[in-house]
Amino acid sequence: MTVEVQSEATQVAEVVVPQEELEATKKVVEERRSNFLSDLKENEKKALNELKSKVEEAILGNTLFKKEETTAKKEGKGEGEIKKDDEDNKVDCQVGEDEENPETNGKGKEEGGLVDVDEVDKEISIWGVPLLPSKGDEKTNVVLLKFLRTRDYKVNESFEMLKKMLEWRKEFNIQSILEEDLGSDLAPAAYMSGIDNQGHPICYNIFGVLDDEELYNKKFGTEEKRNQFLRWRVQLMEKGIQQLDFKAGGVSSLLQINDLKNSPGPSKKEVRVATKQAVDLLQDNYPEFVAKNIFINVPFWYYAVHSLLSPFPTQRTKSKFVFARPAKVTETLLIGTFQSKNDFEFSVSDCVTSEILLKAGSTETIEIPAAYTLEAMPWHAAYEWLAAE
Repeated sequence: MTVEVQSEATQVAEVVVPQEELEATKKVVEERRSNFLSDLKENEKKALNELKSKVEEAILGNTLFKKEETTAKKEGKGEGEIKKDDEDNKVDCQVGEDEENPETNGKGKEEGGLVDVDEVDKEISIWGVPLLPSKGDEKTNVVLLKFLRTRDYKVNESFEMLKKMLEWRKEFNIQSILEEDLGSDLAPAAYMSGIDNQGHPICYNIFGVLDDEELYNKKFGTEEKRNQFLRWRVQLMEKGIQQLDFKAGGVSSLLQINDLKNSPGPSKKEVRVATKQAVDLLQDNYPEFVAKNIFINVPFWYYAVHSLLSPFPTQRTKSKFVFARPAKVTETLLIGTFQSKNDFEFSVSDCVTSEILLKAGSTETIEIPAAYTLEAMPWHAAYEWLAAE
């Protein structure tokens, strides 16, 4: 940048940013809670050890999943048939009349030749993380801490939540969801793109897309279509989780940015119902997977409705929600989410400072480097000017 300077008198101008404003900006991004065992409080360590004991006992005792009743088939098959699900702990063997029953835990049925064989599956895992604590994987601690934190370190409640989640994953057939082709019609409504300044993968939810009449009829017209919408949203969550490493010092949660501009109105009841079902599913089965929930282009009335209908159970949960009206969107996203604390790529720290002496009444042309960053979001672009020290 080139400017012309005329020396008449010496004046110094200083721009001061209030400390309160800086602190308020920094609070937009919540500090990641440590997953290192050494950083846990004593009561948290105790709760984690108790939960690990419960999980270990349940896996080795084959009680982590509900037992399914099987009935003897009296017709049709002379050869045994084995069915085994990767996430199930039970193997059903169907043997012929002339075959000897295999050794089991002592549970056999004479009629029909059906024998229940309980096998201990020590390889149970979720999101690629083994659940058996005795395997010694540090990622197991990170996953179990998610359930403890969402249940305020109440061990029994955390354990029950874990069991219900595992049952849901089996019933929902999560194992194959990543390979399913659920169409691309809803892709503009929610997608993963980029990371924030703490490394969290970012999930964008653009609610205005759902107000399209054609898309509304195509994806929300029937219960079957709404169920497919739920499956698509869970698939997106699973894709986002694939970007996490679950290490003690790594990234184990996502950032969600929700754009409420042109959101569907009251007339599109099916959209609101399906969206609420999706939110409930994610809350029940993906605990502590959202580091921050940022809502932008929030209408004024939404604040009051959200306060009345969505009370926060804990201060920690409340701190994860950030609401920004249209005038504050750029400030909230850029300064609080995308700007890096130590961003040297566009700094002026390498510039050479020169001293220029001007005589009274003289004119001189000097060049002043002005550093800036350009943050390009999927639906808009924002500029931030950085002042050189």
